[in-house]
Amino acid sequence: MPIDFERSSIDVARALIGVGVFVDGVGGRIVETEAYDQADPASHSYAGHTARNAAMFGPPGRAYVYRSYGIHWCLNFVCMPAGHGAGVLIRAVEPIVGLETMRARRGVDDERLLCSGPGRLCQALAIDHGFNGMRLDRPPFRLVAPEQPVEVAAGVRIGISKSRELPWRFVLAGSRFLSKPLPTVREAA
Repeated sequence: MPIDFERSSIDVARALIGVGVFVDGVGGRIVETEAYDQADPASHSYAGHTARNAAMFGPPGRAYVYRSYGIHWCLNFVCMPAGHGAGVLIRAVEPIVGLETMRARRGVDDERLLCSGPGRLCQALAIDHGFNGMRLDRPPFRLVAPEQPVEVAAGVRIGISKSRELPWRFVLAGSRFLSKPLPTVREAA
């Protein structure tokens, strides 16, 4: 599915809600995202280009994969024109295809716990640093447009210490697969 990644991270984060993401045929529907931009102190690109964040400054429509706290891999989709340094963190996915594979990778049975959080979803989809810089429009990735419009809600981002007040977290309204519920829900514009 062609997604226009040459837009602001806010627009892309909102547009990704409801999109199917599959890695080697395993995956589900994106239900939670967060936008990050180079002008945002919470973004990895804020301090400029480094070896660690190089993929964020590369062409849009690529994966930026990094380790969080040295423990969990996190998947981001790069957006904006190349060189800008913006991306969308994929925070949660509703698992749909390959549940037994995800259960084996995660070591849990509860489908709600398979992909509800950036580290969990990377483990369930077997995403690691080897995916960093890969194109999202080619295997092993496959993105699929939702069959019908989805209701998107917005709120503040979580798990960060800077720019926490920005309403750049987007979720599928009513989803039980979010990493955490929105403290206050309002319609996304």
